[in-house]
Amino acid sequence: MIQISILKIIGYGPWTLTLGSDREHELQMLQASLYKDLQKKFSEKNCLVFLNRADEFFVVSNGLNLEDHIEIQKDLKEKFDVGLAISIGYGNSPFEANQKAYEGKKNNVYLNEEHNIFGFLTNSSENQVTVMHYDVDDLSSKRKTLSPYEISSVIFNLYSKMSNYFIGKNSLSFFMGGDNFMVVASDDGKKNAQTFVELIKKEDEILLNCGIGTGKTSREAVGLATKSLDTIREIRDSGKEKPEVYELQC
Repeated sequence: MIQISILKIIGYGPWTLTLGSDREHELQMLQASLYKDLQKKFSEKNCLVFLNRADEFFVVSNGLNLEDHIEIQKDLKEKFDVGLAISIGYGNSPFEANQKAYEGKKNNVYLNEEHNIFGFLTNSSENQVTVMHYDVDDLSSKRKTLSPYEISSVIFNLYSKMSNYFIGKNSLSFFMGGDNFMVVASDDGKKNAQTFVELIKKEDEILLNCGIGTGKTSREAVGLATKSLDTIREIRDSGKEKPEVYELQC
């Protein structure tokens, strides 16, 4: 069972208009500060925040209860001029948890009206999170012929393909910066990790590495996924034939 919390800035449009037309730099600083603060608060509770659209954030929140979410809401209210709505959902796959959180918000199913928290909390003790950490192998070779902006175009095209592919596997993909991506994976998504590597190799001539980690919390799973990815690099650097996909479990 996996739990997802979706955080969305509320009252954003009207608030931005109060800043005048010369506001973009203010908005970018707000979004960056909010993301930093959210990542700090949730990581202290063994969760990880994924930036979705700058004004929206996904948290794999296994192990967190309503009181944990209220605590974070109170802290944020003291620091920022904008508020956040939190929608919580759970399911057997990340995409199902995302859908249940959306259902709760859409139908105004309040968990706590005062703090704008909607949705459904899981009581299951069978918590499990699987994260796949992808990166591009030898991106530096492409920099010999492609400008920085062209490199970015390659990366964003890869992200689009990854998102479309894994949403069909009930999994959620996120761009982490640089040439790094993370997929919060269902069982089906995990089974198809190698298939996606082969697909991108064939269609785009891009080589990918994928480290997989499974744990009870998102931080635990991400730590194992990144350690798996580091293991692939260590095998490669030792001169041995490296695997393209490697997995560690707690």
